[in-house]
Amino acid sequence: MAGNVTIARPYADAAFKLARGAGALASWLDVLDRLAVITVDADMQACISDPNMSAGQLARLLLDVVGELTDEQRSFIGVLVENDRLQVLQEIRDLFVVLKNEHESVLEARIASAFPLDDATLASLKADLETRFKARIDAIVTIDPELIGGIRVAIGDEVIDASVRGKLASMAAALKNQELSNAT
Repeated sequence: MAGNVTIARPYADAAFKLARGAGALASWLDVLDRLAVITVDADMQACISDPNMSAGQLARLLLDVVGELTDEQRSFIGVLVENDRLQVLQEIRDLFVVLKNEHESVLEARIASAFPLDDATLASLKADLETRFKARIDAIVTIDPELIGGIRVAIGDEVIDASVRGKLASMAAALKNQELSNAT
């Protein structure tokens, strides 16, 4: 939801600045990953929405559950709890990843494949994409049987559709355009 992203952005920016300043981007991402998982748990959701639980109690509970943290990470969690921002932790984490990837010249590639990709094929595909985009590629692979065969890659606004479904759709559009031009 766009509203959640707007609320989450200053927190993600703050976390990124703290992490970059400490040279701890990976550690901060790990903590944000854990927090995002913890806060969607049904039992934790009940605690978060419990009006009888104080912000201090909730912060202590989260700190106990999340594990080892730096002082800055502890303070950050305290700010999130105090400002009632735990509901946007997933968005904070996602925005943090975007900032981290930009900083490290990493592009996120969402790869949809009709069938599972073996390690060698994925490594080759990543190498080709890294050459084309002149950046390190972080691949997120999903299986989409509707593609029929091949793959579809989305990096930012650019989409590379090398799927059978995509090629069939292109052929259908070309035939329809040819039909329309022949009819006139």
